[in-house]
Amino acid sequence: MHARRKPAVAHRFLLCCALSLPALPAAAVEVCDIPPRYGVGETAKAVIRAACDEHRLWYRPFIDRDGRIASLAITEAESGSLADDGLVAWQRVAGYWRESGTLSPMAALPGARSCMALPGERTTDNDCRAFLVDNPWSGAFVSWVMTRAGVPGFARSPRHIDYIRAARRGGAAARPYRLTDPMQEKPAPGDLLCFLRERSRPLSYAGLAQALDGGGADRWKSHCEVVVAANAGGDQTLYLVGGNVANTVVMRKLPLDRTGRLLMPAPADPQPLTLEPACSPGREEECDFNRQDWAALLKLVEAPAPTPVDAAASER
Repeated sequence: MHARRKPAVAHRFLLCCALSLPALPAAAVEVCDIPPRYGVGETAKAVIRAACDEHRLWYRPFIDRDGRIASLAITEAESGSLADDGLVAWQRVAGYWRESGTLSPMAALPGARSCMALPGERTTDNDCRAFLVDNPWSGAFVSWVMTRAGVPGFARSPRHIDYIRAARRGGAAARPYRLTDPMQEKPAPGDLLCFLRERSRPLSYAGLAQALDGGGADRWKSHCEVVVAANAGGDQTLYLVGGNVANTVVMRKLPLDRTGRLLMPAPADPQPLTLEPACSPGREEECDFNRQDWAALLKLVEAPAPTPVDAAASER
């Protein structure tokens, strides 16, 4: 009888011990490590893959949903290695410029020609690193992602406003991106979300579209980031990857409403340079890097899949 009771007693003992132990945290899941959801086109997948691969290289820094920089590792002009333990940070940024075709328009600026040379000579390297610090490379990064992803017809430029304008001029038939209102249309993986910078007042989509249609905005400063995921697992969060954010490649989280549209507070009013900065230790509520004039959503237009007739013709 006793021999039969022992297993049951042991089982109850182990069960009690298991219930008394603290629950183990669920394994963290990185959005960039989740395969794109069903229905995402091949071009969008290539854009996501290129942006996410670079984010991993820079040790996955990010801005949380509250607009705070939550993680920061290595930055643009450093000589430290990226996550593959081979690529050097500043050389990778120089590669974004060269390989995207956006360095040539900058050739007249100090240090630009030094970035065209292969690294290894001290004077040239120093000049190139100075160029990287002095010149925003977010446009070069987006252009590099589009180059790496093989997006046909993308208007590569060191200035975001150039491909925003191209998307507007193409109208409803624009390719590979068409300009839409980010507060009206839902962002999706492969899209570009952009905000206006250094304007005297927030303009939003209506003000941007009016300026573009009137032939203005040629020199407007803006910033675009790649949408890599939207509402992953129903978390009502938009995930972007952008370059030259906090001088590195950063993932940004933005809140979405239940329908998948952006849910953002009004952009902050620009502060005159003579006043104290809005974001300071005494004004934490103003320290929101997500509070921007999000004025442009560039929707990716996937090229139609080749028909059997087209495929047969291409094989001839």
